[in-house]
Amino acid sequence: MTQPDLIACPCGSGRSLAGCCGRYHAGDPAPTPEALMRSRYSAFALDLADYLLATWHPSTRPARLDPDPATVWKCLEVLEVLESGEEGERGWVHFRATFREGRRWSVLEESSRFVREAGRWFYLDGNPTVHRLKPGRNAPCPCGSGRKFKACCG
Repeated sequence: MTQPDLIACPCGSGRSLAGCCGRYHAGDPAPTPEALMRSRYSAFALDLADYLLATWHPSTRPARLDPDPATVWKCLEVLEVLESGEEGERGWVHFRATFREGRRWSVLEESSRFVREAGRWFYLDGNPTVHRLKPGRNAPCPCGSGRKFKACCG
């Protein structure tokens, strides 16, 4: 079994899972809205539905969250610092998350809202849009590797 301190965190921080989002998955409170959003992305990538529900504000949380084995989360991109931040007990993060369902590629873009209660940040809601991608063989791979699509995920 692979150790969490040896695998890269799915959020794309460049750190190990244990040194990044894994500590929040284990119970440490995320210190900022961006840290919570990154840990939630990683939880989607790792199928950690309990963590996703626990970090979703009760006023907007669904009763349950079923995993979708067809969706493979590939890349997270936090957009411009000016579009992400916090003010008092409120926070927001604008991001793009690239995913694949079978052979289809898509990008989910969302401006998420967060609220802090009793010292913990919670995901409140967002306005997601999903766009289909059609990467060409010689285009950069949408997974964020920097390689050509045909030599990577194509």
